Amino acid sequence: MNSKNFAKNWCFDPKKHSFKDYPCELDDDDAALPGLESSLEEIGEFQRRLWARREKALLIIIQGPDTSGKDSLIRTLATYADPAGFHAWSFGRPEGAEKRHDFIWRVTPFLPGFGQMVAFNRSHHEAVIAERVWPVHAPESYNWENRYRSIRDFERHLTEEGTTLIKIWLNLSEDEHRRRLLKRLDKPRKRWKFDESDIDGWEKRKQYSDFAEEAIARTHTDDAPWFIVPGDRKPQARAIVARILAEKLEQMAPEYPKERSEVLEKYRRLLSENGVS
Repeated sequence: MNSKNFAKNWCFDPKKHSFKDYPCELDDDDAALPGLESSLEEIGEFQRRLWARREKALLIIIQGPDTSGKDSLIRTLATYADPAGFHAWSFGRPEGAEKRHDFIWRVTPFLPGFGQMVAFNRSHHEAVIAERVWPVHAPESYNWENRYRSIRDFERHLTEEGTTLIKIWLNLSEDEHRRRLLKRLDKPRKRWKFDESDIDGWEKRKQYSDFAEEAIARTHTDDAPWFIVPGDRKPQARAIVARILAEKLEQMAPEYPKERSEVLEKYRRLLSENGVS
C-alpha cells in the first residue's frame, strides 16, 4: 500500500466498472492502515491552520447506501475540529422550495466559505442517483446527460475559485447492508429511522447501485475525484477517510499565517506598560 500519497490507493479507477471490483473490507493482514487517532489529531491541527489562513475551503461529500455509516464517519472526522470552522449538513429527498429550483440550488447556501471545512451527508449527487430510482419530478422531464455535465461544471467552478472537494463513496456489501438493517430493527433508538420507503429501498438496491456506479464514473474528474472506500468495517473506513482528509488539509494549509512582528511588538509593549510581564 502506497503510504506516501495514501489517497491514491482509494481513488476511483475508470477501468473498474462495478463496485464489486473494489473491496468492501480489508483482510487483517492487508489492513496496515495509519492510526485513526493520529490522523484525527492532524485533521484538528491542519483544520485550525485552514481556518486561520482563510484562503481556501474544503468540501467533503459522503455518499453511500443506507446504513453505510455516513453520520458516524462525519462525527469521527469532527473529533478535534474547531467548530468555528467546521459544519456538517445532511440532504434528504427534495421538498418544498427545493423542488421548485434547479437541483444544485439547495446545496449552495451550505458550501464552505474560505477557511471552512464542511461535510455533506449526501449531496447534489443524489440528483443523479436516488432521483433515477425515485423521481421527484415527472420522469420524462429529466435529462441525465445535462445533470452530469452540470455537476462537473459546478464542481470545476468550485475548485477554480478555491474550494477543494473530497468525494467519498462508502462501499457496502449486500450481506453487511442486510445485517445492519436487521441490527437497526433490534435497537429501539434506531427504529424511528424506518418507514415504508426503506422497504422499497432494499428491494431496489441493485438499481440504486447501478445508477451510483454510472454517476461516479461520469462525475469523477482530476480536480474533484471520487474515492471508493471499503465500508463493511467502520473502523477501517474511518481510518482510511481520516488519512485522506489529513493529507489534503496538510497540502492546503501546511502553516499558520506568518505573524506580523510589528503587531506583536506593539502588544508586548502595551501589556508591559500595564504591569504584565
